[in-house]
Amino acid sequence: MTSNAHRSRSFRMHPATAVALAATTVLLAGCSSSSEDKSDPLKEGASDGKTVVVGSNNFAESILIADIYGEALKAKGIKVTYKANIGSRETTYGLLKNGSVTVLPEYNGALLAYLDPKAAPKTVEATTAAIEAELDSKLTLLEPASAQDKDSVTLNKATADKYKLTSESSIADLKDVAKDLTLGGSPEFQTRQQGLVGLKSVYGLEFKSFKALDAGGPLTQAALKKNTVQAADVFTTDPTIQKEKFVVLQDPENLFGFENVQPLVYKSGLPQKGVDALNAVSAKLDTKALLDLDSQVQLDNKDPLDVAKAWLKSAGLD
Repeated sequence: MTSNAHRSRSFRMHPATAVALAATTVLLAGCSSSSEDKSDPLKEGASDGKTVVVGSNNFAESILIADIYGEALKAKGIKVTYKANIGSRETTYGLLKNGSVTVLPEYNGALLAYLDPKAAPKTVEATTAAIEAELDSKLTLLEPASAQDKDSVTLNKATADKYKLTSESSIADLKDVAKDLTLGGSPEFQTRQQGLVGLKSVYGLEFKSFKALDAGGPLTQAALKKNTVQAADVFTTDPTIQKEKFVVLQDPENLFGFENVQPLVYKSGLPQKGVDALNAVSAKLDTKALLDLDSQVQLDNKDPLDVAKAWLKSAGLD
């Protein structure tokens, strides 16, 4: 992957998620979520060797996935505590290296960009291998989920209906109609390979025009909803997709790289039954499911711990 460089390499939070985080933080403070177990996220040495410490970065999706991981481990009889809302990757990586955090939800492309900005693997497997080559020797990655939170070319419902395109359609299917469409995205999207440049060189698309907005946030979402733009760069697990019935097109050439959800683990702190439990989660968690779970938390204001438990039960992992 060439790193989705226009997004923060310290942690993955786009503008829409920032708003959701504020609401989720309030929710966590007042509900029966995993916040009840959470100690000071920056305090070192919390792990006693018998307790698995599950951490999360300070955005809503990371907190949700951490709850999924933690409850999956508890279901296997493993004692778990949580460190939520830790902050940037620079902080979480250090806490993992010293064993203060045992497990953290990661995104393989963003993690690789942090460890080796020049790496450009062509497969998920190669991405994992490239990360493992750069990781601290005390850390390892478990199996990646198929769930990805990455850039996309997304259409509003009216445009998708007009051209008979669905979530199974490819970006390549826009080749004959892109000339009639306005594409929206961050200003940087206009000049990046993982943007207009790549859409032309990889998929042969030339749009009618480009409208500079924000990085998948409220401006982009509003413009897509109002049909000011007909296509836009929207992150693949953004709850707005479900709410507004937007259609995310497939990216078979992996122009936007890989951003699979993947557990990053302090090796000596997680027993084999814990490894097996988290690999089982990855085997079940796909992008559609994660989008639905994010929507429950960020749109329906459900407690992320309750959402995590319900999904694990539905997946047969409780």
